[in-house]
Amino acid sequence: MRPSKPVPGRYLGYRAGDQSQPFARYFNPVMAPLADHVCAALDRGGVPQDLLPGLEGAAENLFGAPPLLEDGYVLTADGGMRVSVRTAMPGVTPAMVDWWFGWHGDTPAKYKLWHPQAHIHVAWRDSPPAGARGRALYVGQTSLVDEYIGSDLVRGSIRFVTPASMGFEDQSLTDDRQATIVCARIGLGDAPVEVGYLAHHVRAVPGGSEMRSRFWMGGRHVAGRNLMGGLAAMAARRVLKLTEGDARALLVHCAQEMPHLAGFLPALHAEFAG
Repeated sequence: MRPSKPVPGRYLGYRAGDQSQPFARYFNPVMAPLADHVCAALDRGGVPQDLLPGLEGAAENLFGAPPLLEDGYVLTADGGMRVSVRTAMPGVTPAMVDWWFGWHGDTPAKYKLWHPQAHIHVAWRDSPPAGARGRALYVGQTSLVDEYIGSDLVRGSIRFVTPASMGFEDQSLTDDRQATIVCARIGLGDAPVEVGYLAHHVRAVPGGSEMRSRFWMGGRHVAGRNLMGGLAAMAARRVLKLTEGDARALLVHCAQEMPHLAGFLPALHAEFAG
């Protein structure tokens, strides 16, 4: 994908003003090595697309049939990609993940806690409703982000949608002690074009939770948000061909940020969720 241009005044890491934030002690620039199962997926390379279901098969894959492949990536014939990665989250509950997605989106210094080597800036397009709890903290909102995916700076929009709108209606999702699923339409931050979907399914397991992340990007998922975006999307579908490098970079990014989040989220939640 084509990298975005940096915005003056936005930067990686913490500076003096960030260090004064009440949550600054949770900023840790050192990230753990990739998990063995992620390294194995990268060593294996791309896999047949039947092993990673498309969006239309995601509900059965996550809530029904045994998973075919939990870690890996596929390049699709239409120029898109699918990426899958799982994350162990000891001490984390599904409710904590819902809280995090609502809490971090108003301040870049919060966003940088999540991936200190890649996250630069975040802002809500519109302010979330006051007093919301759980999934209502972020569903219906759009997060505007600047982050590095690999070495490319990406300016994106993440429009959080209801699980049902993506076909996820499993009974477990009604109890955030059991499970949650964070769903979003992914778009460009500086053009009215949507480029994909994401889902982070979090289910309780002994000792914490397991997150199963899925991304469906490019190809038939490219669409416009309005008339101008529709014209841009038509052009993008003709020229935007995601590469193996794009898929590997996205897999690595997710496999870095989610374990890092799990490392501080229980303590952060205990201190600030009230």
